[in-house]
Amino acid sequence: MKYPDELVEAVKRRSAGMPLEGFVAGQGPNRPKLMLLGEAPGRNEVENHIPFSGAAGKELIKLMNSVGLSRENTYITSAVRSRPFKVVQRINKRTQQEEIVRPNRTPTKKEIFAHAPIVDYELRQIQPPLIATLGNIGLQRLLGNQHQITHSHGQLYHGSVLELNAAQDNYQWSEKQYQIYPLYHPAAIFYNRSLSETIIEDWKHLGPLL
Repeated sequence: MKYPDELVEAVKRRSAGMPLEGFVAGQGPNRPKLMLLGEAPGRNEVENHIPFSGAAGKELIKLMNSVGLSRENTYITSAVRSRPFKVVQRINKRTQQEEIVRPNRTPTKKEIFAHAPIVDYELRQIQPPLIATLGNIGLQRLLGNQHQITHSHGQLYHGSVLELNAAQDNYQWSEKQYQIYPLYHPAAIFYNRSLSETIIEDWKHLGPLL
């Protein structure tokens, strides 16, 4: 999606000084079957500007294909549009030299809030018939911190979502009602293989909702 220049500049100001790099726009049709809301881009996404183009993306595409979805009929975005990283000092095992690396990390609440105007803009422009959140970050961005993916996954929600208020200094509940279907993040199976069946079942139940 092409965002207004002033929107991108506003988000850059809001996130100034935060350990973030790059910027990846949401991608997909203006009238999709589904909007997917993930966490934040990783290193691959920042390099090629394609959402979910890394290892988790391969898992996501397989799951999407299982219910007749593709990048052509799905709008894919995330709560944070830049890559959150942390600075780690370590010894390189091969060279035995000290080095500094910047691996991915989970975005903070402040970073999610800084990028909130973009998610709000996408919701207004896309007006998705159904939103599937991927993991806790997308879920909590829309429905609040009291929601946990372990309890909410696979349960359809219909109601208001969190959006910025007019002053853009806090969240408020939207007047518009949305359908939200929380899903585990596709990367979850890399850390917990026992979730595989649950993830597949949740996607099976998503199919009839499309």
